Amino acid sequence: MARFNVLGVSMCAMNLKIATEAILAAVKEHRKGYVCVTGVHGVTEAQEDVGFRAVLNGAFLNTTDGMPMVWLAKHYVGGSWIERVYGPDLMLELFEATRDGAVRHFFYGGAPGVAEELKTKLKGRFPGVNIVGTYCPPFRPLNAVENSELAATVRETKPDLMWIGLSTPKQERFMAEYLPKLETTVMLGVGAAFDFHSERVRQAPRWIQRSGFEWLYRLCSQPRRLARRYLINNPLFLGRIALQLSGARKYEIER
Repeated sequence: MARFNVLGVSMCAMNLKIATEAILAAVKEHRKGYVCVTGVHGVTEAQEDVGFRAVLNGAFLNTTDGMPMVWLAKHYVGGSWIERVYGPDLMLELFEATRDGAVRHFFYGGAPGVAEELKTKLKGRFPGVNIVGTYCPPFRPLNAVENSELAATVRETKPDLMWIGLSTPKQERFMAEYLPKLETTVMLGVGAAFDFHSERVRQAPRWIQRSGFEWLYRLCSQPRRLARRYLINNPLFLGRIALQLSGARKYEIER
């Protein structure tokens, strides 16, 4: 798997098939790791926060979430096989691949009721999948009692894949901190996938996703929550990438 560097963040050039196979192989071999689906927002946040950059660079997979990451992967690595590996799509791909029930899934995150709704929707969509539990955390760090409760729940259910539905950078920090503490194999931070697949929030049409303008669709849908992310972070990212591509910052491709 080829890696390329975007403003100090090590990214994986891949597609959904490669990502799915790598994750299922890790589960089969009991290799612990976490998966970040990283786009412009995550890379930009990492510029101001060295600790968060280390979290991203410590990921088992750091996938190309967002068309700018795909375009950069094709620029640095080359190959028509490179595609967007988007959290909601990766979730559907892995559920399709685990209909036999051999892989145990667990949902952590979302607003109250969302994880349970997601469980119902995905069990209906993918008969045979094995969803062993859900946990809705508070909108703050877990206290000692909640930490013990979560650890006990995960120990009892023994999930292979633990889906984390928080926002960036909260979900990435959670995975880096809690993966060593919990009896699970792979954690995947998929953010808005919980809201999309529980049908609480409408997803952008596929043609908008492929055009690179999904950010505008989401901004129009949730302007208060996403204004800073897209109206400040996106221009910052473009300026920094222009410097990197002009040769002001050069990175070697890691293979």
